[in-house]
Amino acid sequence: MNILIVEDDDNIANVVSEILQAREFETVLCDTGSQAVELIKNNMYDLILLDVMLPGLDGFQVMQKIAYRRIPVIFMTARQDIKDRLYGFELGAEDYITKPFNIMELLARIEVVLRRNNKLDDQYRYDNVHIDAKTHCINMNGEELLLRPKEYELALYLVKNQGMVLSREMLMHAIWGDEYGEESRTLDNHILHLRKKLGWEEKLITIPRIGYRLEKL
Repeated sequence: MNILIVEDDDNIANVVSEILQAREFETVLCDTGSQAVELIKNNMYDLILLDVMLPGLDGFQVMQKIAYRRIPVIFMTARQDIKDRLYGFELGAEDYITKPFNIMELLARIEVVLRRNNKLDDQYRYDNVHIDAKTHCINMNGEELLLRPKEYELALYLVKNQGMVLSREMLMHAIWGDEYGEESRTLDNHILHLRKKLGWEEKLITIPRIGYRLEKL
C-alpha cells in the first residue's frame, strides 16, 4: 500500500510517515504542489494526503490537476473555514482533516477511505491469531475464539497498532468513547483477559504510567 504525503511542514510529514510505515504502509514525501503533480502523473498511489497551503501550486490547484487519476485524497490542512471544506469535497476529496489533528484520528480516517475504495484487506494476522474484521471473527490456531464485543475491538485495535505505545486515554477513547473515565479498571480487566485468551502474556506489554504496547512481530 503506497501513500503519497504532500506536506511542506517537515515535522508533520515525518511523523505521519513514520506512523504509517510502522503500520507497514509505504510512503513517499514531497513538499511542493508542482512536485506532487509530477509524482502523481508518473506514479500510482493508493492514497494521497494533501496539504492545502503549499508553495507554488496550492492543494486545491493540485487536486484540479490530478483528478483524472482518480486516486483517493484526504486534505490535511490548517484551513478550517467551512467554505474550504466544501470546496475540497467539491473537487473530489474523500475526506478533510484540520490541523492540529490527532494522529490516531488520521489513521482511522485513512482506514475508512481505503476500505471505501476497496484498497484495504480486512484480514489481520498476529502470530497464531487471525482476525477477520469483516465477520468480527477471531481464530487462534485455526479454532474460533469467543470474545466479548469490547475484547474483540480491543484485540483488533492492538493488532492494527502493534509496536506502538498506546496510552490509556487513547485506548479508552478508541474502544469505549466517553463511557468510562480514564481511571476505570475496565481497560485493565480487558487487557488481562486478552493476555490469557490469546496467549499474549509476553507480547502485550504494560508501559508504566502510560499504557500498553503489543510487541511488533
